[in-house]
Amino acid sequence: MSRVLTGHSIDHVVLERGEVANSWRQERWDSLRLLTPNWLSRLPGYAYAGSDPDGYMNLAEVVSFIAGFAAETSAPVRTDTTVTAVRSIEGGYQVVTQLGEIRCRSLVLATGAANTPRVPDLHRAVPQAVQCLTTFSYRNPDQLPSGGVLIVGAAATGVQLADEIHRSGRPVTLCVGEHVRLPRTYRGRDILWWMENSGVWNQRYDQIEDLERARRLPSPQLVGTPEHSTLELNTLSAAGIEIVGKLAAVRDGCALFSGGLANQFALADLKMERLLDTFDAWARDSHIDIEVGPAERFPPTRAPLSTRLSLDLRSGEIGSIVWATGYRPDYRWLNVPVITHKGELRHDGGVVTEAPGMYVLGLPVLRRRKSTFINGAEADARDLAGHLAGYLAACAGPQQDCATRRRQESFEIPPHL
Repeated sequence: MSRVLTGHSIDHVVLERGEVANSWRQERWDSLRLLTPNWLSRLPGYAYAGSDPDGYMNLAEVVSFIAGFAAETSAPVRTDTTVTAVRSIEGGYQVVTQLGEIRCRSLVLATGAANTPRVPDLHRAVPQAVQCLTTFSYRNPDQLPSGGVLIVGAAATGVQLADEIHRSGRPVTLCVGEHVRLPRTYRGRDILWWMENSGVWNQRYDQIEDLERARRLPSPQLVGTPEHSTLELNTLSAAGIEIVGKLAAVRDGCALFSGGLANQFALADLKMERLLDTFDAWARDSHIDIEVGPAERFPPTRAPLSTRLSLDLRSGEIGSIVWATGYRPDYRWLNVPVITHKGELRHDGGVVTEAPGMYVLGLPVLRRRKSTFINGAEADARDLAGHLAGYLAACAGPQQDCATRRRQESFEIPPHL
């Protein structure tokens, strides 16, 4: 957003609570790699330029990539500046930091959707003898106590940590609920090549039938490895990881799991097959069938012949639990009435309609399906920066304040953007 605002000649400042790329430096596990291949890592006028375009950046490389972009664009970043409050004032907003106050006519919230681990309330009933970690506090298997590990959640993070911890020699039990199954490669190309080139990733938010559901979907079961391997439940199960249903409750020291694993597996398999059908149809219509491999189909996810529905957390079998149950944004510092009772920001494609001049960037399916990926940031930023520029231009009119102008004009983003 900073780079695009500079292109509009809009004065701005970027506030960062730590260093540039702080979340990647401080809140990720050691072995993390991007889910997207390096050739997809691109920002306005800046892209991956290394020798491994089909590889996946590790943690240090991601930090270097983002820091390099900030330096190359001379982004006006103020590091070590924590925002403690934002309030509406006449003509704009008051932004309070530990270093002082800033007043602005427009405000972009680019804090993302992964500020705080989303841990279910039932964690309070876990026996104290069992050590609990979130994906913010987990770094590597060496920090875990002895005993088995219960991993709650089977999206991208959950399956990756299940595989890593199991390879360290620890027994792992993986709780599986709704999930998105995808192969790493399809017809000889990375699955995200298909998402990008077929147009699926570019689908706009106002073209999605059930937008709220799309925004709640877990991340696909993918991992970025030099081998381009597919990490799926069949692989984990064959390796000896125990698969159980969704963690439904913890009662009297026992973890209780939902049944219906076969149904969850069948639903995930069906959705994957439909997506692959979409890719095949696009390949035929685009006449690229001869450029890619033949159509593929994959074995169904195998349901265990029997699965336990409870696990005594007091028995010593489980020494730790890793909560891979997703993340949520943190808006406790935002003292503007635009937050729902669920703690979510009310917006229309990134335009916070109830707060003139306020925008948000980096949330799931914000304006397109790819909004939360590195290569999805530019298109969203350009759309919203254009809207922001129009808002500021209207505010500059004579004898009318910004709020009055905002009420009189809609500043709709054209549908083609």
